[in-house]
Amino acid sequence: MRARHALIALEAVAAREVVRYLHQTGRLVSALVRPGLWLLVFAAGFENVLGVSITPPYDTYVPYQVYVVPGLIGMVLLFQGMQSSLSMVYEREMGVMRLLLTVPLPRWYLLFCKLVAGTVLSLLQAYAFLVVATVVGVQLPLWGMLSALPAMALVGLMLGALGLLVSVYIRQLENFAGTMNFVIFPMFFLSTSLYPVWRLQEAGATLIADIVQVNPFSYGIELIRFALYGRLDPLAAIVVGASALVFFIAAVHGYDPQRGLIRRTAQAAT
Repeated sequence: MRARHALIALEAVAAREVVRYLHQTGRLVSALVRPGLWLLVFAAGFENVLGVSITPPYDTYVPYQVYVVPGLIGMVLLFQGMQSSLSMVYEREMGVMRLLLTVPLPRWYLLFCKLVAGTVLSLLQAYAFLVVATVVGVQLPLWGMLSALPAMALVGLMLGALGLLVSVYIRQLENFAGTMNFVIFPMFFLSTSLYPVWRLQEAGATLIADIVQVNPFSYGIELIRFALYGRLDPLAAIVVGASALVFFIAAVHGYDPQRGLIRRTAQAAT
């Protein structure tokens, strides 16, 4: 694989995804409405219940709306990662994916191109949400929006790789909604998106707190939360990077045609 050919393939796949996304304005609107409603309704409603939050990287008490913004950024990235999964299932049913995988480039690299393209879309949506959050009065450091770019990109890669892995096991579009309910909602609610772990421990929900602490999405949220204030959470970065690598390797293995041939042969034999 030559570098020039690899760059051409990456540019072609990414440009196709971006152009298709720009022609589907409803996707951008829906991507902003969902976290926007959570920010304006949920966060405002729980402001008096949860009060203010103090947790690293904050050195002082901060409004709950400020605390929850990284979690809502994670929501945007999570839904886009799963949307990429839906796109993969659709393209596989329509035969587009089969055509793409016939390109004389390594299969893992073609899947990586799809992953990068989905991450680019995730970042566009995440920054659009940050603009909305700023407009409605959430006070975030402007320089932090730039320092958070690498963190959001890494989290986007992890969730996009998870979407690739999920698409391996979804055979029909009709099964997508049910499968997503077992991926999106547990990952989001059993994380530090909406509340810190110490509040769960303080409330006696130790089992839930333990689950939150092993959820890789929690580490993605903390990575973004620290990055918004120009700080690095080394443990979160390691967990997110390792999870992204594991998910991607598993997805590449799932898209291996030899593995598919073995499975079909075994099914035919039975």
